[in-house]
Amino acid sequence: MGLPAEGETIQIHSYKHNGKLHRIWEETMILKGTDQLIIGGNDRTTVVESDGRTWITREPAICYFHAKHWFNIIGMLREDGVYYYCNISSPFVWDDEALKYIDYDLDVKVYPDKSYVLLDEDEYEAHKKEMKYPGVIDLILKRNVERLIRWIKEGEGPFSDEFIDTWYEQYLRFSK
Repeated sequence: MGLPAEGETIQIHSYKHNGKLHRIWEETMILKGTDQLIIGGNDRTTVVESDGRTWITREPAICYFHAKHWFNIIGMLREDGVYYYCNISSPFVWDDEALKYIDYDLDVKVYPDKSYVLLDEDEYEAHKKEMKYPGVIDLILKRNVERLIRWIKEGEGPFSDEFIDTWYEQYLRFSK
């Protein structure tokens, strides 16, 4: 089972804790792929929801997935700057079908000025009860929210000034 190659297009599958498929991104181009880190790019890709509804993303995005961190980060390039949407999630797995992760409801939206807001706390609490998230998962997720916020404040990883520019340039080179 090999990792996807740079320039290859893959699907991204998001699941819920109960194993049900949540969402599919039809096409994301691999910009970097190792067993620890996958960086992808997409623009106007089709997204399929679990109920069959589809929509198309509105802007170019750079996606960051890590095999050890319980979050993934999507940097969306808009006219007024980069907005980030961060999913608190399991680390990714790659299984030759798609990049996969479990979405744990909590999200952090980050604005171009690096201000941020934690979203969907009510949804998280409801799903924690409904799907019986183990206490250890709850602890891991809360620690990773703290780690993610520290990254935002410190400009670490995808929140550094160069990260999105560098990888978007790579995406444009591969897209030609």
